[in-house]
Amino acid sequence: MAADLSQLVKAYDVRGVVPDQWDETLAELFGVAFLRVTAASAIVVGHDMRPSSPGLSRAFARGAAAQGVDVTEIGLCSTDQLYYASGALNLPGAMFTASHNPAQYNGIKMCRAGAAPVGQDTGLAEIRELTEGWIDSGAPVPAATQGTIDQRDTLEDYAAHLRGLVDLTSIRPLKVVVDAGNGMGGHTVPTVFAGLPLTLVPMYFELDGTFPNHEANPLDPANIVDLQKRVREESADLGIAFDGDADRCFVVDENGDPVSPSAITALVAARELARNGGSGVIIHNLITSWSVPEVVEEHGGTPVRTRVGHSFIKAEMAKSGAIFGGEHSAHYYFKDFWNADTGMLAALHVLAALGGQEGPLSALVAEYDRYTGSGEINSTVADQTGRLAAIRAAYEPQEGISLDELDGLTISAADWWFNVRPSNTEPLLRLNAEARDATTMAKIRDEVLAIIRA
Repeated sequence: MAADLSQLVKAYDVRGVVPDQWDETLAELFGVAFLRVTAASAIVVGHDMRPSSPGLSRAFARGAAAQGVDVTEIGLCSTDQLYYASGALNLPGAMFTASHNPAQYNGIKMCRAGAAPVGQDTGLAEIRELTEGWIDSGAPVPAATQGTIDQRDTLEDYAAHLRGLVDLTSIRPLKVVVDAGNGMGGHTVPTVFAGLPLTLVPMYFELDGTFPNHEANPLDPANIVDLQKRVREESADLGIAFDGDADRCFVVDENGDPVSPSAITALVAARELARNGGSGVIIHNLITSWSVPEVVEEHGGTPVRTRVGHSFIKAEMAKSGAIFGGEHSAHYYFKDFWNADTGMLAALHVLAALGGQEGPLSALVAEYDRYTGSGEINSTVADQTGRLAAIRAAYEPQEGISLDELDGLTISAADWWFNVRPSNTEPLLRLNAEARDATTMAKIRDEVLAIIRA
C-alpha cells in the first residue's frame, strides 16, 4: 500500500502527532524533499521549545546536508525569527513548531529564500509527493560531497531589525504585561524589549513545550484569563499574549478587555500608511471587520480583500506591492519584513501608538473598533456543501443582499455581513458575523447557526 501523508501535510505546513504520525526518520526525508523542491544550495533551520523539536530539526538538517546542501541552524527561535533569517540571509528556511497545538504535536513551516511562502500550490504538494515515494522506495543516495551544518545566533540581529522599523525611543514610559504561554515569546521578548522605555511584567516566560499553565493559543478566551487578571492587578497600560511560536500577538487594554485583532489591523494599517506618505495597498482577509477597509480609505490607502490563510495573504502582498496585511486570527504581515507575518512587529506598533499619546489604550482603539463581531464559531457538520447551499437559499432571495464565494460564502446587507467557510481538514463550518450593533449581530448569528446545525 502506497504511503499517504495527507493527514500530516496540511494546506500551509506539516503538522501532526509525534511519534504516532511522524518522527525523525520522516523529518530527514522532508529535509531532502525540501531542498529538491527549492533547488537550494544552502538552507536555514530553526525550532521551538517542544521536547521533540531539536531532534526533528536536526534530522531535517541531516537529510539536507547528506544531499550536499549547507545548513545554518539558528536553534531556538520564534517563527518570525526564522523568517527574519530567511530574509536576511536570502535562504530557504524551515521552522519546527506546531504553533498553538498541544504538546504531542509538532510540525514544519517552510519558506523559500526571502521568506516567500511554501504552501500546497507553491511547493508543499511536491514535497509531500516526493516524501511519500521515498517512504516506499527508500531515501535518495547521499551526495558524494556532504554539506556542512553550522550554528548561528540571529536573535540580536532580529531584534535590531524590528526596532529599526518602529521608533519607540521617545514614547512615554509604559507598563506592559506579556504572557508568553511558555512559548517562544519568552525567548524573544527580553531581547526585543531591551533598552526600551518599558516596564516589563513577564508571565510564563519559562520555555516549556508541555505548556504547564495554559495552551499557547491566545485566540481562545480561556487562555488570556491570567493575562487579563494580571493587567488589572498591576495597573498596567496593556497586556500582550503570544502564541506558542510567537508569530501571533493578542492585545488586552488597561481594563483587561480584549482588543479585536481587526482593530489592531486597522491601527497598524494607519501607522504604516503614515510611514509611506499616506498611500499604499493594505491587505485584509474577508473575515476582518468592516472597520479595516474604512480606516484604510480614510488614511489614503487602498484596501484589498483576500481569502483567509497566510499563503493567500503573502501571495497578494507580493502581487500588489502591499505595505501591510492583517488577518482576524492576529497574523500581521509587513512589506518591510519580507511580506512575512510577525506578531512582535505588530506589538511594537501598538506600544509606539499608545506611548505616543497620553490616553489609555481603550480610548485609542475605540477609533478602530466600530462594529460588533461574533468571533469565529465552529460547527461540526456531515454535509458542508449542503449546509452552504441551504444558507444561500435562505438569504439570496432577500432584498438588499449581496453575496460572493471568494472563500466559502459571504453574505452582506446594509447593516450586517457574515461568512461561512468549510475547514480544509475537518468536517467543520466556520461562521464569522458582524453588524452595526450587538442586537443585530446576535440575530444574524443565531439565524445562520440554526441553518448550519439543522
